[in-house]
Amino acid sequence: MKIIIAIVSNEDNSKVSSCLNKSGFFVTKLSSTGSFLMSGNTTLLIGTDDDKVDSVIDIIKTYSKKRTRMVASSSSFGMDMSMSIPVEVSVGGATIFVLNVDKFEKI
Repeated sequence: MKIIIAIVSNEDNSKVSSCLNKSGFFVTKLSSTGSFLMSGNTTLLIGTDDDKVDSVIDIIKTYSKKRTRMVASSSSFGMDMSMSIPVEVSVGGATIFVLNVDKFEKI
């Protein structure tokens, strides 16, 4: 048995969770925040059999899209002068961890 921890964008969470449920996977959702852009994410916990891990990952890959965003980046020029410069960054997609489960009980 495995537990899959998938961190997805809030924008993708609904579709990813819905498709996982329709495919018979149980999902626990946790609210989380990324440290770089301080934007909302959803952390999904999915317990599954070893032979179904690839199916879960395929669903997550299909519905977690990368996007680009413009964010303000500040540059300092010394003498207390700074300027905000827009920078394009890639956001979205998913970060996935697959861990072994030593014991599972549903009570």
